[in-house]
Amino acid sequence: QVQLVESGGGLVQPGGSLRLSCAASGSIFSFSAVGWYRQAPGKERELVAHITSAAGINYADSVKGRFTISGDNAKKTVYLQMNSLKHEDTAVYYCHAVQWQINYWGQGTQVTVSS
Repeated sequence: QVQLVESGGGLVQPGGSLRLSCAASGSIFSFSAVGWYRQAPGKERELVAHITSAAGINYADSVKGRFTISGDNAKKTVYLQMNSLKHEDTAVYYCHAVQWQINYWGQGTQVTVSS
């Protein structure tokens, strides 16, 4: 089993920054994909940023140039640096990983962008 635990969410003003962290633990061998999704109220869950072994790094168009995904293999942690935050970035952010074609999800962390 794999556990993913997110942290770093909170309330931030428009134009501000936050860094999300996702710590992985458990039976980790090799993730074929790891990254972040988000779900705003009344909307479907959507991809924010992902790192895959096949295609490298991929960002949603809405966050390109503002968000950066990175990872620390030694710490088994993936990060999402979010800059120039907008009201429309408000959502629950979920960490996601794939190992042996099994999808794993974190519990989510709330990001609220409001003045």
